[in-house]
Formats: sequence, C-alpha cells, structure tokens
Amino acid sequence: MTGLGAVFRPQLPPERLRAVVQLADATGLEELWLWEDCFREGGISAAAAALAWSGQVRVGVGLLPVPLRNVAITAMEVATLHRLFPGRAILGVGHGVQDWMGQVGARVESPVTLLREHLDALRALLRGERVTTDGRYVKLDDVALDWPPTGPVEILAGATGPRTLRLAGAAADGTILTASTAPDGVRRARQLIDEGRESAGRTEPHKVVVYLLTATATGPDAAARLRAELAEEGLESVPDLGVAGDADTVAKAVQRLAEAGADTVILQPTGDEPDPEAFVRFAAEVRALVP
Repeated sequence: MTGLGAVFRPQLPPERLRAVVQLADATGLEELWLWEDCFREGGISAAAAALAWSGQVRVGVGLLPVPLRNVAITAMEVATLHRLFPGRAILGVGHGVQDWMGQVGARVESPVTLLREHLDALRALLRGERVTTDGRYVKLDDVALDWPPTGPVEILAGATGPRTLRLAGAAADGTILTASTAPDGVRRARQLIDEGRESAGRTEPHKVVVYLLTATATGPDAAARLRAELAEEGLESVPDLGVAGDADTVAKAVQRLAEAGADTVILQPTGDEPDPEAFVRFAAEVRALVP
C-alpha cells in the first residue's frame, strides 16, 4: 500500500501546529511531516510537541541539516523521541541548504563526506553501539547512548544529486526526495539508490518518500498558485511536476509517483495555502482514493 501524508510547512507560525496535528490524528492521516528550515522552526522540538498532542499519526522530520548538529546530539534526540513515542517518529537527515549553512558558519567543503560520516555514526549509536571514530568531520571518543532506542530505528537521508542518492542507498535506511522530483525523476533516483545499496551489500527494503507539491481545488485559484510556486523555484519548465485539482486528480498524481517507485507520497501545500486545516482534511480524502 502506498503511504500518504501531508506537510505542515514552517511558513506557518509554530502556534498553528497543534490544531493541524490534532486534525491529522482525528482524520486518520498516516503521516504529518515537518521541516527544519532555517530560520523558522526546530525540527525536534516541533516533532516532540506534535507527537505529544496526538495519539496515532506518525510525525516525520524531513530533514535535519547535519552541518548544524553534532551527531551525538542527533542520536540523543532521536533515541528520546523513539522511547517516548515508539514507532511514531520518522527522522531524516541531509546536507541542508548550502546558503543557509554558510550564513551560520557551518558550511563544509565536502557535504557528501559529512553526510556519510554522520549517517554511519548515527546509525551505530542508535543500535546501542559504543563508537569511536576520527573522521574528517565526525569525531567521537568512546561514545554510547545511556538510553538507546528499544528497537530498530530507520534513518532516512534527503538526496537530490547522483552522489548523494547512491550514498543514501548505501548508508541510510530510506531516501527523501523533494517536490522537484517528477515520476521520471523517481525512477532515476531508484536506480541510483539501488546502485548504492548493491555496492554496500544492502538487501533490506529501502523506503522512498516523495513530496508532491499540491494546490487543492478547495482553495482559490489552485492552478495559478501551483504555477506561481513552480516559477518561484525555477521549475515551471519541468513536465509533470506538482498537481492542482480535486481529490481524484491528486490521487492519480500520487499513483503515478507510486508506480515510479515511491513508497510514501507526502502532499506539500503551496507556501500560500490559505487553510492548512482544510488541506489536512483534503489529504484524508485523497487517502481514501489511493490504493
């Protein structure tokens, strides 16, 4: 079955989150995703609040920028969420937006190297291992978590370019693809992820999560809002990207991504979505139409 969820975009103030997450829980939506975009809202703090305000919905953070975070802190926070809310937190890590990383003095010469070192150390710590490593960026001396997760934890990696997609296949448990990924892009990403998995001898399932930029027919000028956001991102010429329309139209777009290799599709409202609560209700309607 194709998983389905929605994004609470950080263009909204944090105090709007509670109503949205409680509505997602009440409507039976499977996943609600949050972003740690500079300089808006903290991913872990928002996820902890969302999990505490709900009882069933899974809460994803896509993603935590690794240049901002010591890997031991990431491991401590991820482990705490999983022990407090077993099976309901989904965590992704990634390079972060390089301009933002530069603004805070955290930009590194080799983002791919940093991400690989961070993933290797993070996954080891979450397995309860004691880790000593002296990498180019990640350095740990006899570090272990006192309270590791009580069961396996999947860590996803955000990826766009070929090197990072192969790295995600080799070193992560799943991959997050941005809303700039059309169905053909999902197919290409799957191929690169599988190349990475094969190189690392990985045989377990690898989850692919794809954001789908969505302008709902419940809001005004859906098609115009979709076109405007694609143009703002410089993506207006990319075919088959994003969707505007009713629940049936959006469900068909979700299915196209699923057929291309997406395991989970997360509906991403436009930045000017006028009614985030209505968007969650809409996502629940789409859920009923997606196999």
